Amino acid sequence: MKITITGATGFVGSNLQDYLKTSHEIASMRVRYVPNQRFDIQTDVIMHLAGKAHDLKKVSNPQDYYEANFELTKQLFDAFLASEASIFIFMSTVKAVADEVKGILSEDEIPNPKTHYGIAKQQAEQYILNKEIPEGKRVYILRPCMIHGLGNKGNLNLLYQLVAKGLPWPLGDFQNKRSFLSIENLCFVIQELIENVAIPSGVYQVADDKSLSTNELIHLLGVSLGKKNRILNIPSSWIKRVAKLGDHMYLPLNSESLQKLTENYVVSNKKLIKAIGKPLPIESKKGLLKTFQSFKK
Repeated sequence: MKITITGATGFVGSNLQDYLKTSHEIASMRVRYVPNQRFDIQTDVIMHLAGKAHDLKKVSNPQDYYEANFELTKQLFDAFLASEASIFIFMSTVKAVADEVKGILSEDEIPNPKTHYGIAKQQAEQYILNKEIPEGKRVYILRPCMIHGLGNKGNLNLLYQLVAKGLPWPLGDFQNKRSFLSIENLCFVIQELIENVAIPSGVYQVADDKSLSTNELIHLLGVSLGKKNRILNIPSSWIKRVAKLGDHMYLPLNSESLQKLTENYVVSNKKLIKAIGKPLPIESKKGLLKTFQSFKK
């Protein structure tokens, strides 16, 4: 089966190519939004990963999100519908539904994104869902939570550097739970969607089975590095004041980064696991330890 991946050079794309290349023909498709362009699709599967990621520094033009994440997706999906391709997989995000989660996030949650990134992804989802899918085609919208693995350069890498330097973790007073997603589990899910024709089209959240607190994450980092954890329980009210200063003084800790590190964001994967009918291959903590080991290289 020929699988064409947009955004193939990114973190997810490069890992996915390595995962699938032994069993499928993989092609890379470089795309960017150009008004009124048409794509000629010659493949069996379109795995649409390309898009504009969330910008923590808030220096991006909002229009860039709508062009890269919504308009480009429309063009590719229309081309898919008109082609002989049988499977379209769109990489959305849980942020297309909610920026803050109370309880456990499921696919039944009414979307209420707050950022241009999330709103553009949600618009793309709605465009896809409002189209009639021809017989013989399958369409999947994936909403992953925070993805980690080989080549990851996000907040987990920053935490790793902090623990590696022996610096204390100052946010121990925050009690939270959040979901993570091993890149290996994500690749496994995508392979199942491609190969199992019994999995119905639809929207699926993708997350590891168990959520962890940030304090548990720091403990795992210490285990990985062979270092004793130093977790400080500085009152959370003090930390929040420092973060507000960081909003104006461009400090490493600001309100948004603090939310990322300490928020409750638990994502249910029950619908996906039921549809696949198999357990995920990597347990949450083992997947994180594997990622931390990759940071040493």
